[in-house]
Amino acid sequence: MNAVRPRLPCRARSWAFALAAASILVGGPCALVESAPAYAQTKPSNVADLVDSVADAVVNISATQTIEDKGASSDVPKGTPFDDMFEEFFRRHGINPRPRSHSAQSLGSGFVIDASGIVVTNNHVVGEANDIMVIFNDGRKLKAKVLGKDSKVDVAVLKVESNKPLKTVKFGDSDKMRVGDGVIAVGNPFGLGETVTAGIISARNRNIDSGPYDDFLQTDASINKGNSGGPLFNMQGEVVGINTAILSPSGGSIGIGFATPSASVMPVIAQLREFGETRRGWLGVRIQPVDDTIADSLGLGLARGALIAGVDEKGPAKPAGLQAGDVIVKFDGKDIKESRDLPRLVASMPVGKSVEVVVIRDGKEVTKTVTLGRLEDGEAKTASLEDEKQQQQSAVEKGLGMEFSALTPDLRKTFNIKDSIKGVVVTSVDPGSAAAERGLKPGDVIEEVNHEAVANPADVAKAIANAKKAGGKKPALLLVSNGEGLSRFVAVPSD
Repeated sequence: MNAVRPRLPCRARSWAFALAAASILVGGPCALVESAPAYAQTKPSNVADLVDSVADAVVNISATQTIEDKGASSDVPKGTPFDDMFEEFFRRHGINPRPRSHSAQSLGSGFVIDASGIVVTNNHVVGEANDIMVIFNDGRKLKAKVLGKDSKVDVAVLKVESNKPLKTVKFGDSDKMRVGDGVIAVGNPFGLGETVTAGIISARNRNIDSGPYDDFLQTDASINKGNSGGPLFNMQGEVVGINTAILSPSGGSIGIGFATPSASVMPVIAQLREFGETRRGWLGVRIQPVDDTIADSLGLGLARGALIAGVDEKGPAKPAGLQAGDVIVKFDGKDIKESRDLPRLVASMPVGKSVEVVVIRDGKEVTKTVTLGRLEDGEAKTASLEDEKQQQQSAVEKGLGMEFSALTPDLRKTFNIKDSIKGVVVTSVDPGSAAAERGLKPGDVIEEVNHEAVANPADVAKAIANAKKAGGKKPALLLVSNGEGLSRFVAVPSD
């Protein structure tokens, strides 16, 4: 399939004339242009046989989402004296005040990987769709359900029921693709229907800041709106990528398209098929890039690896002995050339696997063994803690005209609070509030609320809420201590 550059005429002009003239000395004016070198290739040509072998496995996808439209309803809350007036107004003018709905539709592409009806596409193609239809090359339309989807690598796995086996395609090894290798993209650009474009791999390992695991193949094969989710084939008819994004000021192809490599999506697809969700490895560290300055200060020589900026107290890295300041240079036998390499490697590992992590510490290589946790569990814990912290802070800030905080070593030092004192420290008091009038000030420690011991801001919020439920406007009785441990009771209105 190598394209051969055509012969130039002997009357070559421009730059070709100058080169031909120089060649007279070594073999005549036409000797230079007898044939093109073996590496001189253009876009793949004559891929008809390849297209015939894969076309029936490539599908179009129509995803429809029903969206509630509340634009016609009144902004006045229910239960007001104006209810009857607004209902009468809407009735007289023929307006239905109830929420209306409309449909939003997206078109994309996909491909069949299992004859039982397993279809792969992009997550952003299906989104939160209520109805997904898979349209085959022969015109058949089959309703699909989502087996699982993942926004981080933008992949979704669908299932359709067919009364006959479906044509399938298989994945190839994207890691073997080189810059310059020929590829073809098949999809549904602009809703036109199945379309084939050809090109080459323009670059590898592209980061376009679309997600935490960016590692795209770049291609000049035309990829346009509607191609999303479609396959990028190598010249053997194997899927080496899922067409996902383009770089374009106009929204159309300018020759810069991106496909998620098969090596990135295959483990995710397997997890979505088996579990309906992802189960990624988790190391439990916060990392940052290593620049030349950091590399020099740590004695690394060349900038490389991922610098650990923090270690999760409940993550796998902590018991394994990894520390802030360590530079991870190798993970499970693979070199970490830059920090963004690490999250992809860790996420691709099975949960529970023990891996060797090589770090630079104090100028020396140190090897630690880490048993990986599950990323999704770690994210859930972090989100739960953040939500709880936010709720605690907002709930207490609205009560009693004060702001509170858990007693940390820094706050004990700031307010000179003895280690033996337990409770929640007051960090600020609103001027003119009931708390300020009763002499409460920053640095006071609330030990009890209504005779209930408190250890964190959530306890204070709960006690205040209980006081409101039990006694209406009954004051909250606080046991307050100063930094020296002298205690007193203070009654503060809880409304």
